[in-house]
Amino acid sequence: MKLQVKAGDITEQEVDAIVVNLFEGVSQPDGATKSVNTAIKDTITSLIETGEIRGKAGELTLIHTQNSIKPKRVLVAGLGPKDKFNQDSIRSISGAIVRFLNAKKIKTYSTVLHGGGEGGIKTAVAARSVGAYKFSEHKSKKQKQYIEQVTVLEMDNSKVNDIKRGLDEGVSIASSVSLARDMVNQPANYMTPSDLVDIATDICDGTNVELEVFDENRMQQLKMGALLGVAKGSVVPPKMIIMKYLGDAKNPDNNIGLIGKGITFDSGGISIKPSGGMAAMKGDMAGAASVISAMKAIAELKPKINVIAIAAATENMPGGNAQKPGDVVVAMDGTTIEVDNTDAEGRLVLSDAVSYGVELGLKRIVDVATLTGAIEIALGKVTTGAFSNNPELVRQVIDAGTQAGEKIWELPTFDEYRELYKSDVADLKNVGGRQAGSITGAMFIGEFAKDIAWVHLDIASTSTSPKTSGLITRGATGIPVRTLIYLVLALSKG
Repeated sequence: MKLQVKAGDITEQEVDAIVVNLFEGVSQPDGATKSVNTAIKDTITSLIETGEIRGKAGELTLIHTQNSIKPKRVLVAGLGPKDKFNQDSIRSISGAIVRFLNAKKIKTYSTVLHGGGEGGIKTAVAARSVGAYKFSEHKSKKQKQYIEQVTVLEMDNSKVNDIKRGLDEGVSIASSVSLARDMVNQPANYMTPSDLVDIATDICDGTNVELEVFDENRMQQLKMGALLGVAKGSVVPPKMIIMKYLGDAKNPDNNIGLIGKGITFDSGGISIKPSGGMAAMKGDMAGAASVISAMKAIAELKPKINVIAIAAATENMPGGNAQKPGDVVVAMDGTTIEVDNTDAEGRLVLSDAVSYGVELGLKRIVDVATLTGAIEIALGKVTTGAFSNNPELVRQVIDAGTQAGEKIWELPTFDEYRELYKSDVADLKNVGGRQAGSITGAMFIGEFAKDIAWVHLDIASTSTSPKTSGLITRGATGIPVRTLIYLVLALSKG
């Protein structure tokens, strides 16, 4: 699908459809919608009067122009109440528009910039929000993508460059989100640790992002016993993927680490999960997918900051050599861990990944993981849980999530919770019982960050969606790729 920006009159475009918008409660449209309404003989205002167009958020009304203007159809998109309109509203309606027009077999359409004028959204910001997604790689009959070209129209020629800049940034970010969705949606036999390496290699090729991959032997040399313990049950070799972007090489301390859990299939190990719903555990590598995909946009947008992504990738399987409940493993930093439950494996692989990040000299760490089912009980499918040892960094992460349209809520990390994951036979145990499961899982990882500013994002509930709505399609959501990118961009600007 080709995207372009140009100045011009939307009523003069020779396209299959044009898209204008309307806020809820508006009886007399203005701007481009007013021009189109006049050109098609007040059809829009007539439909407003009869109640067929109300401007409610997500409302889509298709009008055939009957050759009264060059475009063949007009789509009126409802934006909802003006006082509740924000960039997330733009993302939602943009996704709905693309799906709607593609279902109508539209090949070309022109659109005004939703929110770029009366909505009060900055032009470049509004331009970032165009995009849609569909995963059908394994369908023998794939859903056809009919849309070939989308043109963003702007009457004011002085705004075109801002729109182009915003659109270019939006395409880069959307491409990274789509990549993460593809990775999470893939069946586990198509997305092994080695497949993650291949994707990281493709991202790094031709860019200034350096790639290093640790195999099992290298992990043994580094004494990554926690990660290797999880990998023991699988015949598929584990990998640790390190991607380094040096956007401020003269200031090595101006850095951030993005660390992702990459369990490419989680059976639970010896503490095996119930068979019902286990297929969804192909998505237990969404954290790794997020940090790897974020590096794609970071390489393209070139922020002035050093970013290191680390993805700890393995399967968690109940093979004959698998670690057992009660085993003790030793993490890279020397911490001994009692494996009370082999299905709490994410925090084990992240303990070594975070330890390695600390050894690299990271000053800020954000780890991302589908860590606990408990987070869905606490926050549902709406909000990602955040845990931190640093108020400033967690505020920056939450602010980035707000800008990205990805809701994040901080949960406590009080010292009293540490008592729950103390072990009688080792320094720590990898589960803390039924109480505060998301908190103890996060704090376990935080032990390995030492005194480094650290945030943990538990995306177990938000990394996938059971339904299609607005920008989100059923399956993988790509959360929190946008948040990570926005965070890095914000930190690079101080």
